[in-house]
Amino acid sequence: MDKVVHFEIPADDIARAQKFYSTVFGWKMNSFPGMGYTILNTVPTNEEGMPKEPGAINGGMLERQEPVMGPVITINVESIDEALKKIEQNGGKVVRGKEAVGDMGHAAYFKDSEGNVVGLWQNK
Repeated sequence: MDKVVHFEIPADDIARAQKFYSTVFGWKMNSFPGMGYTILNTVPTNEEGMPKEPGAINGGMLERQEPVMGPVITINVESIDEALKKIEQNGGKVVRGKEAVGDMGHAAYFKDSEGNVVGLWQNK
């Protein structure tokens, strides 16, 4: 089975989006202005820039333009309730509140500071 190994999040205002994701989720940013790209580290990386944690992924941020107009990702959090609170405090908006997904966990959806719809997941 193929696995997810990267994600990209487009932004209209890169600085605003960087602040949003670093404040809400604690992600580290590494900007490459000449390329118009920012590496988003969701977990620590090794010397080659690869995630040290098995199964973890890091991603990138770029200016919103065709073909990358919107991401499709889900972020695992310890508490959806706490995450949604921080999201709203930092300019995000809840678009679908916390809902049980069978006996596996809970999901929710929000719009970030750039209007992207992103999912949240909380294990049971």
